[in-house]
Amino acid sequence: MLVKALRNGLGNLIIFIDFITRPRKMPRPAELQAEVDQATQKLALYQFRACPFCVKTRRSLHRLNLNVALRDAKNDPQAREELQQQGGKIQVPCLRIEEADRVTWLYESAAINTYLEQRFG
Repeated sequence: MLVKALRNGLGNLIIFIDFITRPRKMPRPAELQAEVDQATQKLALYQFRACPFCVKTRRSLHRLNLNVALRDAKNDPQAREELQQQGGKIQVPCLRIEEADRVTWLYESAAINTYLEQRFG
């Protein structure tokens, strides 16, 4: 019980620090932002709200001004089941990338951030 309370407290502290230190969004012309928004409709980030690695990935999404669907794999049983069945394991953060007829599940915050930076940076 004490460990759970400590974990929740630290998680909320991480979220608060993220909120007050959040980077600025990358500015884009409206037509280019519309193209980026169209491309990000094929992406979904499976995450836990207070996970430090998920916070790191969400900060990159914010900085790159990307509108990616967030799926709570901790509190949403359907998202958790999708991650388990389609992704192969319950590990967050995980980026679901839908391209043509193929779906790729990308794990690890560093790999996800590198992918996002290369594709949208």
